[in-house]
Amino acid sequence: MLVQPVVRTTEGTVRGLLDRGLAVFRGIPYARPPIGPLRFAAPAPPERWDGVRETVAFGPVAPQSGPLPAEPTRGTDWLTLNVCTPDPGTAGLPVFVWIHGGGYLSGTSGDPLYDPTELAGAGLVVVSVNYRLGAEGFALLPDAPANRAFLDQIAALEWVRHNIAAFGGDPDRVTVAGQSAGAGSVAALLTMGRARGLFRRAVAHTVPGNLCTPALATEVTADLARRLGTAPTAAALAEVDPWRLASAVTDLGTTLPHHLARWGRLAQGGIATVPVVDGEVLTEEPWAALATGRAAGTDLLVGHTRDEFRLFTVLAGRHGAFTDDEAHTALDLFAPAPAGPAAYRAAHPGATASDLLEAVSSDALFRMPSLELAEGNTAAGGSSYLFELAFPAPAMGGVFGACHGLDVPLAFGTQDSPVGRHFLGDPPAPEAVELSAELRRAWIRFATTGAPGWPAHEPDRQLTRVLDTRSRTVRYPEQASRRIWAGHAPTAFDLARD
Repeated sequence: MLVQPVVRTTEGTVRGLLDRGLAVFRGIPYARPPIGPLRFAAPAPPERWDGVRETVAFGPVAPQSGPLPAEPTRGTDWLTLNVCTPDPGTAGLPVFVWIHGGGYLSGTSGDPLYDPTELAGAGLVVVSVNYRLGAEGFALLPDAPANRAFLDQIAALEWVRHNIAAFGGDPDRVTVAGQSAGAGSVAALLTMGRARGLFRRAVAHTVPGNLCTPALATEVTADLARRLGTAPTAAALAEVDPWRLASAVTDLGTTLPHHLARWGRLAQGGIATVPVVDGEVLTEEPWAALATGRAAGTDLLVGHTRDEFRLFTVLAGRHGAFTDDEAHTALDLFAPAPAGPAAYRAAHPGATASDLLEAVSSDALFRMPSLELAEGNTAAGGSSYLFELAFPAPAMGGVFGACHGLDVPLAFGTQDSPVGRHFLGDPPAPEAVELSAELRRAWIRFATTGAPGWPAHEPDRQLTRVLDTRSRTVRYPEQASRRIWAGHAPTAFDLARD
């Protein structure tokens, strides 16, 4: 008879379950529920308990906003994490801490997309984290700490530091990893003093560039409060039901085009509640902090997909249907001034309006922040390993291309998850299965040794792994974009100036 695994943590004993030969623990609190007097506060240490706590179900999802929210679940214990380990009785295994994406608005660590089975089966202790989203995590409030979601993630990493040895992991061999908003979180953690010493390596798939200034964030919060008929303070918003506040964030997102004249790049980017360069929790853009030596480099695996923005144009039903005026607006807002718009047109002769809009949006929102993070980390003394996913998603006639998010089911080996089937088909093509194994091996090697299997990216050679049906290591493939953005690192979104 199989015995359920039991582990003693600093707060109390947890009992998990056995799944496919692995010990799995779900819904472990790393902080107290952020409700009541703790609403909009920094995360508070979890309470201790007596006896054995059953940890076989994922914790409740944090309040969700946006077009693709996870289904609501009962409960307010939103600050939980999950651990999947090959053997709690061993010691010294490398640890892989996953921070999910979702535009800083939605997502959950319990998504089948992030099933840790393949990674844990290869010898990693995998930890996945829930954190506050939308206004709960990022709305700038005068009477609350900024970027509370990042503080949640630091609290989770502190929990890992104190507890992971009991699950077989080595607290000195922690890799923090994420994609999209998760990668933006990783980028922020790289430069935050409070996170120093909590991880050894970092993986950032598709680093987003949507940060904003305090001035802009203040206006966003004021708009949210007006919609709810209350004041833009933590004290006032704490009286609003969290899911109602999340719904107001969704509503604001649908009206962002009306704010283009005032909110500029933030409105064009489509997400209102984003991390704030507040000067305390997040002191500056992460790539700037690294490039100027105000943060130390580390072992970093970072990259992006070739056709990042294609996902959003397809999901919006607009792929191939943007007008010249819309492309003009995107170029004016996102391309480096003053010569950027003309440079994009020159670099893409014969491009349609949709081609130009996708190119500049991919660069400004994802590709260039990822490249800048790699180069900044190298300048700070770290080793950066860069990749671009060029493999096109086979499903739906290939319309997605090598789009945003395609790398996640490949890296986790979760082609049979709903997202995996959406991109890769059912069953997935053999070449997708092979590429999945290659990318997963790179993750495992990197978390174990600090090198994914190809040379580091250096300013002169710019070596980059292009992941495709026949992967290769070449000079960074997006040279036209790199030239256009040379000397123009992405900056925090700000209010438009007259």
